[in-house]
Amino acid sequence: MNSMTDTVKHLLIINVVMFIGTLTVGGASIGNNELFYEWFALHFPQNEMFKPWQIITHMFMHGGFMHIFFNMFALWMFGTAVEQRFGSKKFLFFYMSSGLGAALLMIGYYYFQFYSGISVLNDAGFDQAQTINTLKSGYNMYDTRWSQHLNQEQLQNFVGVFNSTMVGASGAIMGVLVAFGMLYPESKLMLIFLPIPIKAKYFIPGIIGLDLISAITGQSFFSPSNTAYMAHIGGALTGFLIMWYWKKTQFNKNRWN
Repeated sequence: MNSMTDTVKHLLIINVVMFIGTLTVGGASIGNNELFYEWFALHFPQNEMFKPWQIITHMFMHGGFMHIFFNMFALWMFGTAVEQRFGSKKFLFFYMSSGLGAALLMIGYYYFQFYSGISVLNDAGFDQAQTINTLKSGYNMYDTRWSQHLNQEQLQNFVGVFNSTMVGASGAIMGVLVAFGMLYPESKLMLIFLPIPIKAKYFIPGIIGLDLISAITGQSFFSPSNTAYMAHIGGALTGFLIMWYWKKTQFNKNRWN
């Protein structure tokens, strides 16, 4: 196997440094101090804890050892091969764009869930500004009267989205996986618990398909139940669109080498 490329190495180092910061300064699922999460995890934009830089910094945050291990393993395994074809600048643009696409789709999905709840409460006579102020009054705070108009799942989604945080490089890595599949379609891959070689052109669409099913049904196949599946799909979709555009324009003036 070829040695690790420069951009992949630098991205890996940044992720590890941020993870060490999470351990020492505090993270939501690591230790009691959550200060690092408050600063750098991506909060829902309606929440006062949201800061613009979180759109970038959340991509370098992780919630636990296994989370960062598998993401960094995938970054090394697939990112190195993709960067060797792209070059460092093009790879970094692709990686960050996929991560941003993942965040935007996830935030859009959260807004849909949030304003579905707002719409029901507005129709029931609750003032929207007062509703949002109630949510802002504390973590997981809500008006008990809302349960008369929202079922338990709707209420959990509504309050949960407002207090949500998103961390991880998974969206960006899903874009890299798509690029790998399009650049090396005949390469054979396999899951750790399913040691059957499958060509990348079948394996990677299959993984994305399972993420889509999980996003729609809530049924988790290989990932923890709190995985942001829509972010995975957003990263994969962004990666595919960029690859499609670059392939379409590879022989004209829009090509970026």
